[in-house]
Amino acid sequence: MEKSLHTPKALPVISLTVASALFLTGCFAPGAPDGSAPGDKRIRVAMMQPPRSGLSPLSDDAFKLSRWSTAETLVTLDANGDPKPALAEKWRKTGEKSWAFTVRDGVTFHDGTELTAEDVVRSLTKASRAAPKPRILDGVDLTVTSRGDTVTVTTAVADPLVPQRLSSPQLSILAAKAYRGRTVNPVGAGTGAFVLKKVNGTSSAALDRNENYWGGRARAAGIDVRFVPDGTARAAALRSGEADIVESVPVSQASLLDEDRITEVPMPRTNTLYLNTRRGVFTDPSLRAAARTALDPKSLVDGVYEGRADVAEGLLGPAVPWAKERAGRTGAAKAADPKGKAVVIGTFTDRAELPEVAAALQQQLQKAGFTVKLEIREYANIESDALAGKFDAFILSRATVLDSGDPAAYMYSDFASDGSFNVSQLRDKKVDEALKKATATASGPARRKAVLAAETAILNTDAAIPMLHERVVQGDAANVVDSAKDPRERLLVTVDTYVK
Repeated sequence: MEKSLHTPKALPVISLTVASALFLTGCFAPGAPDGSAPGDKRIRVAMMQPPRSGLSPLSDDAFKLSRWSTAETLVTLDANGDPKPALAEKWRKTGEKSWAFTVRDGVTFHDGTELTAEDVVRSLTKASRAAPKPRILDGVDLTVTSRGDTVTVTTAVADPLVPQRLSSPQLSILAAKAYRGRTVNPVGAGTGAFVLKKVNGTSSAALDRNENYWGGRARAAGIDVRFVPDGTARAAALRSGEADIVESVPVSQASLLDEDRITEVPMPRTNTLYLNTRRGVFTDPSLRAAARTALDPKSLVDGVYEGRADVAEGLLGPAVPWAKERAGRTGAAKAADPKGKAVVIGTFTDRAELPEVAAALQQQLQKAGFTVKLEIREYANIESDALAGKFDAFILSRATVLDSGDPAAYMYSDFASDGSFNVSQLRDKKVDEALKKATATASGPARRKAVLAAETAILNTDAAIPMLHERVVQGDAANVVDSAKDPRERLLVTVDTYVK
């Protein structure tokens, strides 16, 4: 359930019971053993968002296929966002614009056909020619060819993040049968630990264990998925025992669950106040500094987020492990007296907490001497005005690590002079130089160092004031073992997950 400024934090228990009955009665088959081994049961999963594009891997539905371990990519990412082998055993850079990937031997698709380099070419070429393209390929022009067991990926311009890009679930490798119609159909066409057997529109899906999985036999017999958009019903399903794993438990419902049944996973998502540096009050760096010093992020974490978030120390949070190596702000302006200057702060209703954040910021800034007006609409009706610089400030919940697992793309989009999402209207030479260096540096420690230097340059401008880093709350029944707790939300049920 979404919260507004006047919505209570929790519903009575009777309301949860009713919601559970309405949404989930009869939704899941019993998680009974299949008789093959002790604890060898099916896992019942309640997911937040139903499929939007028929589970096409070329859409955001790809992340469901990844979370169910049914579709796989050439590369995966480690905790630092560096690439590691998956369907590709190894790779190397063969030229300024080309990379060679060796396809793993001994992998079969769920339809029994063998994975070949030609299959990889087909899947990646279909993605590169899709309209619209998967967002990981936005602005990227690539061609894919094969020879023997080697796939060569060539880009129009040098791109040090090609391996990371190929980790995106939207670039999953599927069997030829998936591409026979006008849309991409992933049913029975993946390579992962579980075979997608059936999809019932936007209500449910069923997967069985892949007995021939190249990565070893899964511990669970299968997965039964139910799509339950109502957060109250998802939380109630965990309490009532109707679901084994529940994703995205709302903050307002987490306190109603046993603490040992929930896990808070830091997300690479930062709640940030963007200040307009091109027009209005915040063209003055000293007034941007005044806004920064007026804010009390801890009160937002404790109040709006009920303690289930982390106070921001920078743009990047605890979901990015190496962010703690940052230097932090090194040269921001000193704060001046606002003297009652009027500002308009915009935000949107689509993320339930943001209107509450806006109301709290209004009070904090007015206490510091600003006069503050709020403008709150649905995101679709406010985005164009925000990008056009029509607000003095704008509150965003912003993903800081996009599909490549690398923060440089987000920083460039939001803070480069020619960035496509430059809500702050920032034009700063030092920031541009730092971002250019970060985006051109090869992956690894040197790139991470360059990204943190760019973060410092951005923080020094006070064009954006990071307030808090969000968490996703996942619920697991007491008998669930080894469900994935993934900040990037790419994994949930893996080969190691089972129900006792």
